[in-house]
Amino acid sequence: MHATVRLSLITLALGLSACTVHGPASQPEPEPPIERLPPKGPVVKPLPGGQPAGPGSKPAPPAKPVPRTSASFAPPPGGASHWDPKLGVYVLDKKPNTFYRQRTYYRFDNGWSWSVSPDGPWQQTDSSGVPGGLGRAFGQ
Repeated sequence: MHATVRLSLITLALGLSACTVHGPASQPEPEPPIERLPPKGPVVKPLPGGQPAGPGSKPAPPAKPVPRTSASFAPPPGGASHWDPKLGVYVLDKKPNTFYRQRTYYRFDNGWSWSVSPDGPWQQTDSSGVPGGLGRAFGQ
């Protein structure tokens, strides 16, 4: 048994010592700088909207669709809603200024209130009682 342990330790020490024999890798030669030439051809001036003018301009790629659900938070039960990543909450589609996250509904009506049901009863709170994105978006 002792011989096996001793042999294992010697093998381990030899294997690890091979890592210390090699010096650091040499640094590759830096590549010469790329020569930048001015563009050739007609000058295309941008439009006020930031899109280039001219027949060769390409349309902007379509905007990325807004996700309907969050990867971290479950949607509200039984209600049509969509996830707003900037606010960090679900926005209820049929109830204005009503939001949902983690089993709690939030409503803004000249001030914040919260409830466990989309129909109330509502309890008053301030912006510290709502998710951060909501407090910042409504400036309360």
